[in-house]
Amino acid sequence: MNHDAYAMLRVSREDGIVRVTLDNPPVNVLNVALMTELRHLLTALRDDESVRVIVFDSADPEFFIAHVDMTLVDTPDAFDELAADLPDGVNVFQALGELLRHQPQVTIVKLAGMARGGGAEFVTAADMAFAAIGRAGIGQIEALMGIVPGGGGTQYLVGRVGRNRALEVVLSADLYDAETAERYGWVNRAVPAGERDLEGLLRGLAGQEPDEAPVLTGALSTATACGWPAAGPASWATGSYRGGRRTPTAGCSLQVAPCPARGRQPARTARGGSHLRVPCLLS
Repeated sequence: MNHDAYAMLRVSREDGIVRVTLDNPPVNVLNVALMTELRHLLTALRDDESVRVIVFDSADPEFFIAHVDMTLVDTPDAFDELAADLPDGVNVFQALGELLRHQPQVTIVKLAGMARGGGAEFVTAADMAFAAIGRAGIGQIEALMGIVPGGGGTQYLVGRVGRNRALEVVLSADLYDAETAERYGWVNRAVPAGERDLEGLLRGLAGQEPDEAPVLTGALSTATACGWPAAGPASWATGSYRGGRRTPTAGCSLQVAPCPARGRQPARTARGGSHLRVPCLLS
């Protein structure tokens, strides 16, 4: 895989960790070119069992992803190529979020600038996010323009922060600092800017068995799909888990039973003779 092929992504890999630095000046807007490169990279990495962790950060200290490129409103045909192979009812922004959310590797955002609108949705779609104190900011700002988040943000937010706080975030269109985002559950932790303690976490994740992350992230995603044990209805609105992403590899098995009237008939994830019982998927 040629990592030099990307114009807006700086990609490097070492010891099972792929580091992706977004570099789309002047403010890292989420435009068609950046979405195309992100989709290409995630697709290329998904079957690479030598990669355990994908870490995203930004070349711009002030912006992770500022927002969606709003000039696209006037050029709807710009999406034609990205939308060519999408399922009915899924837009290009939702498709990017779902691709990230169902990546078999663990995906982590190191947030040290602003992530607004579509940028906030990207952060929320990742498995984990760590926000730099005094530098990071995150917000769903769409209400300022009289629109609602259209890239999965409303569904993802409910799973992260709960319905009441998701409503606050979307309706207020405020920008939330690292400490508040941590307190709400939007990010894993607020950390001092330049904090290197995350390297230990990354090395630990990279040292797992090849099938460990897909099985565990798949089990956790499945467990929240029926609202157990926490209220995590991201899949209720998107139906995104249909089709079997997060499927285990290398001798693991995952059997999923349909939810009878939103019941909790368990599926079973098996690995190495041990069994993890998780609830069913919504059909």
